[in-house]
Amino acid sequence: MNNPAKATGFVSFVSSGPGDPELLTMRAVKRLQAAEVVLYDALAAGPILDLASDGAQLISVGKRARRPSAKQESVNALLVEHARAGRRVVRLKSGDSGIFGRLEEEITALVHDDIAFEIVPGVPSALAAAAAAGIPLTRRQTARRMQFITGADVTGGLPDHLNFDAIADPDATTVVFMGQKNFAELSARLVAHGMSPQTPALLAEAVGHPEQRMVRSTIADLAAMLVAEGPSTHPALIFYGPLAASPDQLRRLPLPG
Repeated sequence: MNNPAKATGFVSFVSSGPGDPELLTMRAVKRLQAAEVVLYDALAAGPILDLASDGAQLISVGKRARRPSAKQESVNALLVEHARAGRRVVRLKSGDSGIFGRLEEEITALVHDDIAFEIVPGVPSALAAAAAAGIPLTRRQTARRMQFITGADVTGGLPDHLNFDAIADPDATTVVFMGQKNFAELSARLVAHGMSPQTPALLAEAVGHPEQRMVRSTIADLAAMLVAEGPSTHPALIFYGPLAASPDQLRRLPLPG
């Protein structure tokens, strides 16, 4: 892509990670400090915005489940409008912008108008949550594969075309994004496809924030808990597979030879 230092009308897609400024890349900080306009997600708000220059225009375009949200078409139009005006624009996204962040739709809008851009990667929320929980995402022999899935489609329901042969694999680490509302249905279908209801599960909620909560359970018990509690207003990820086990369960595993 073009050099953002020389270009006019340039968009930097900056990934903010889980929201902790200390987990930003150096490039992300530089782009925020140089930005004239910052379009930010709700989950990327907070102390990270303090890194923007005093003169930067900060525009909330956040999307939150079950709350009023900016339409994607409006976000695309704002990106194009400010870039066409010759401004240095940061599109600040939570986690890593390339993972369930609708990045492609925004890139497509820029490409259609011949606007130059770059992508600044960040700490994916799944990796930040695993680190906060003190677990790896892979293990020799028993968790050689990890997979990220979405637990909700554009209608809010469980996606129709999930590959249950893959996501019911007991030897994989699976991370469900946007999965609280539909996890009871997902869990039931996993069990119907041969997964044990006692498969370890972990709910990682509001990672990196004062409200952070980690709940270690099983897929069956976590599904029941989420039905009883109802979906939280905080962002959350659900892990299931052998590495979502509690510390006591992990202590019983043999040390790798």
